[in-house]
Amino acid sequence: MPAGWVYIMTNRPNGTLYVGVTNDLRRRVFDHKAGTTGGFVAEYGLHRLVYAERHENIVGAIQREKNIKHWPRAWKVRLIGRENPAWDDLADTLPY
Repeated sequence: MPAGWVYIMTNRPNGTLYVGVTNDLRRRVFDHKAGTTGGFVAEYGLHRLVYAERHENIVGAIQREKNIKHWPRAWKVRLIGRENPAWDDLADTLPY
């Protein structure tokens, strides 16, 4: 079973948040930045990757994404702040 990623995109520090899941984080972030995904991400201009979490399998990543999506916004902001206090775009630091 392939690995999975849970990620959070935003448009600016403390801006609108999008929580997603994918098995290919580089490709998915590129799609978001290029605007080819459409929908919520494109509508709100969410082009900044501020959080990424790798899971050994996609099933675990999907479950984690569902959990995070149900969290209050303050918890998501705290999660980002712990790992990325400056809310930098992490796209250029992605592994492989």
